[in-house]
Amino acid sequence: MESEATFLMRALRAAREEIGKVIIGQGEVIDQALVVILARQHALVEGVPGIAKTLLVRTLACVLGTEFARIQFTPDLMPADITGTNVFDMRASEFSLLKGPIFTSFLLADEINRAPAKTQAALLQAMQERDVTIDRQTYRLAEDFTVFATQNPIEYEGTYPLPEAQKDRFMMKIVMDYPSKEQETQLATRMLHRADTPESVLAAGVVKPVLQASEILRLREALENITVRDELVTYVVDIVHTTRTTPSLLVGAGPRATQALLLASRAYAAVQERDFVTPDDIKAMAVPVLEHRLVLRPEFEIEGVTAREVIENLLSEHPVPR
Repeated sequence: MESEATFLMRALRAAREEIGKVIIGQGEVIDQALVVILARQHALVEGVPGIAKTLLVRTLACVLGTEFARIQFTPDLMPADITGTNVFDMRASEFSLLKGPIFTSFLLADEINRAPAKTQAALLQAMQERDVTIDRQTYRLAEDFTVFATQNPIEYEGTYPLPEAQKDRFMMKIVMDYPSKEQETQLATRMLHRADTPESVLAAGVVKPVLQASEILRLREALENITVRDELVTYVVDIVHTTRTTPSLLVGAGPRATQALLLASRAYAAVQERDFVTPDDIKAMAVPVLEHRLVLRPEFEIEGVTAREVIENLLSEHPVPR
């Protein structure tokens, strides 16, 4: 009989291979997205338009056998457009719930910073508790409910920056960068043949689900078999704690960041097909988990210092456990 650890490694390897049929040149991004799903968390996906952010989430949903819904955030979007509302049925003389797109498994909140705070807040309860309250009635969401929220890193006109408390609910910020010249050539060649385009590949069923939605819970339970040594827990705590006393930072990372970094490191080890966590796993997850949670002091920001640089300096200064 297949052990839980073997099942975990086999399923993740198959998922990466299937996703790679559609998403080209984003191996690190795919790994980070799988980490978020394994850890039962949410992700902020940042990248310029046309970089395949939506396609990534659609492909994940297809490969993992889950439902997918997309919401285009705009300034006039209302909270009820996300959660749903009660509608009066004249024939039955009663109200019935018309569910919004939030009642799904993988939710793509496209350009989340285009909507005002009250609309963004419609996601907070769902992200934290996986519940939705509509007209004082609370409804349970799917156990594998995951939010992937996208934002454009270069366009700020007409946007509403996410509050720090909301950004803290995202386990990590996944940055999608441009593909290499060779990878872009491969993409361009595929677009010349209609049957080879990513959308056609998905529609034609070339990409196969490697799991059923019910098996995602088994994947998450199997993570408990990934060993995390006590000294690595201390290492993570030291790194996060140091962000609160670093001179260049106005706001450091909180306790939720410590938990997120530990969970992400364990899931990342599984994605790399190992049953134990190493310091390199923690280093690989430190920037995506911590970067969006840190606030630089204005004087350092003016000088061009970035949160990524601060984190990398902290990692270089902390002795690695042996």
